[in-house]
Amino acid sequence: MTSSPWPASAVRETHVGVVVLVGERAYKVKKPVRTAFCDFSTPGLRRAAIVRELELNRRLAPDVYLGAAALTGPGCDEPVLVMRRMPDDRRLSTSLARGDDLSDDLRQVARLLAAFHAGAHRSATVAVEGGRDALRERWRRNLDEMEPYRDAPLAGAELDAVRRLAFRFLDGRGPLFARRTDRVVDGHGDLIADDVFCLDDGPRVLDCLDFDDRLRYVDGLDDAAFLAMDLERLGADGAAARFLADYAEFAGDPAPAALAHHYVAYRAGVRAKVACLRWAQNGDARAAEDARTHLALATAHLRRGAPRLALVGGLPGTGKSTLAGALADRAGAVLLSSDRLRKERAGLDPTTSAAAEFGTGLYDPAHTTDVYAELLHRAAELLALGESVVLDASWTAAGLRERAAEAARAADAETVALCCAAPAAVAAERIRSRRRSVSDVTVAVAERMAIVADPWPDAVVVRTDRPLARSVAQAARVWEEAAG
Repeated sequence: MTSSPWPASAVRETHVGVVVLVGERAYKVKKPVRTAFCDFSTPGLRRAAIVRELELNRRLAPDVYLGAAALTGPGCDEPVLVMRRMPDDRRLSTSLARGDDLSDDLRQVARLLAAFHAGAHRSATVAVEGGRDALRERWRRNLDEMEPYRDAPLAGAELDAVRRLAFRFLDGRGPLFARRTDRVVDGHGDLIADDVFCLDDGPRVLDCLDFDDRLRYVDGLDDAAFLAMDLERLGADGAAARFLADYAEFAGDPAPAALAHHYVAYRAGVRAKVACLRWAQNGDARAAEDARTHLALATAHLRRGAPRLALVGGLPGTGKSTLAGALADRAGAVLLSSDRLRKERAGLDPTTSAAAEFGTGLYDPAHTTDVYAELLHRAAELLALGESVVLDASWTAAGLRERAAEAARAADAETVALCCAAPAAVAAERIRSRRRSVSDVTVAVAERMAIVADPWPDAVVVRTDRPLARSVAQAARVWEEAAG
């Protein structure tokens, strides 16, 4: 007698359904319940829900969702969803817990999801539901529903921080969301590691959100971010980042990192709310911890994704360009340089000399005003598109710094102010040793600049007469702390 490759029959239950596992099949029925988000109170409503679940999930796993049937008998005619049974040991969450190398599997999931999104339904209605205003409303509803739990199990200060950071991001990113209308699709809507199975012939993604179509109408990156969030919750931070990178590659999506952080935060916020509701029902300590974990995850991603405008300044020779470039690389920000822009506006190659006496030629007040105005104009456009920006310039004039701060406020972005400093002798030697530099400054010009420079009391002073790594680490800490 040959033993069955499948484990014993089993029954799994949720608050709205029951799944019976028998051999190689799974049979799912809806409970006759009515909740705030679904109504299965009559056989007709349950039958329609089963057919809809079948239709939606066949989009990603047609060989798993086999059909709709009925459990019949005396006085019984109950609709049933018939599914191919998935092996529990190939569940993504189980594989993660075992410590399996899932690099190839997650890359296949990313490819599958990107291909699904490429062919998914799009319409004007879908686009509206996945736009900025709809996302703001979903944030508002979720946060409002968490308000009763601000003292327990959540922390009110953290809840307030999430609200502030989420709405600040949305307020300033109108052009970013406007550009992404064609990436809003009828997606999966509830992509978690428990519902992904990594089989030898490729992944199967199950159990899409089927009770409210509007919640499934999302930006493709938002859909992918749900799984990334869940991977991170399970301790697989590296796998989460690689999955999102793979998805972006297969989807051809050049989205800024800030948008991915925002979507991961949103998905974590949703799960925090659900955990709060579970805790309220039965006081489950695990649900309370789950709520806190997810809210902390949301806070961390909102802070990391908050767009920043960094002013990296200081007198000539203090290493501001070196620090600005290193900080931009580390933070994944766009670097804009006043020296390069000045030459660009004059139609010159960056290394072509335009040296002049202090306050003359390309460095007279009119040219300087023009360069800084263009610098801030470009920065504002980038901030609106979700990019953080590092501005490499002297920033010795208080009036110009205030204009930069105004630009950051207008873009709902955080300001980072860093003033580079080095001993005069070190700065002078750096200036004298430059060859084919973008900068035209001389030691004499630097001395005049030092005389007329306005105080910069709100900047963090970064000493650059030490190993670059230490200076960059200090600047990175200021960058990270800027979002509060």
